[in-house]
Amino acid sequence: MVSAKVGSRRKGRHWLYGVNPVKEALRSGRTVWGVYLYRERTDRTAEEITALATRRGIDPVPVDRAFFSGFPKGHQGVAARVGPARRYSLDDLLALSSRSGEQPFYLVIDGVEDPGNLGAIIRTAEAGGVQGLILQKRRVASGATVAKASAGAVEYLPVIGVPNIKQAIRALKERGVTVYGAEAGAEAPYWSADLTVPLAIVLGSEGRGIRRTVRECCDGLIEIPVLGRVGSLNVSVAAGVIIYEVLRQRRGAGRGEDAP
Repeated sequence: MVSAKVGSRRKGRHWLYGVNPVKEALRSGRTVWGVYLYRERTDRTAEEITALATRRGIDPVPVDRAFFSGFPKGHQGVAARVGPARRYSLDDLLALSSRSGEQPFYLVIDGVEDPGNLGAIIRTAEAGGVQGLILQKRRVASGATVAKASAGAVEYLPVIGVPNIKQAIRALKERGVTVYGAEAGAEAPYWSADLTVPLAIVLGSEGRGIRRTVRECCDGLIEIPVLGRVGSLNVSVAAGVIIYEVLRQRRGAGRGEDAP
């Protein structure tokens, strides 16, 4: 009988759950120790996961519904036991940007605690050309739920955990990266900033925003104007707005000084 508990670790192994996280882990080359499929799942998706696993030399294990009792809702009858994600440093991120030929573009996460929000940020960041995510250890969401919410994008976007966000920002600035904090109430709208330069955008937590000491490390603050009665946007939505403004400017549109 096979049993599992989500988030458990056995000899350094971790769990992923859900169709997309498991598929992307298999595609990306991440170490995968085992794949588990609900035995009554015989659809095309199950066949695709089986084919991906087989190509990696892994025979998926058919399991009963009880196997997934320790996983959150949304497991979709699919789970994988995997090795730890690759670890990156700031120097790694800068080297990756240099090799890509693109201007550096990173997100710095200051305390996003909701795994759904962080996963959504990762998914949009990977789609929108962000080259790396920098977050402070022990102050943000993590784990299989983040991977699920990212729809597997976490397998492709370099993510580094640093002990101190302020030190990481200073290190980026020393390497010629301009750092803007996205903060409600800032004087400059996001479209007025030059986002074609080597860039990092700081996003704060859902409730408190960017910490004062972190704001003081930024080169400037930008905001997304809110015209309705609700005073702010969800942090993952705000990330998407800014990410695609960076993409718009870098594709040749330039700053939108008179944008609405």
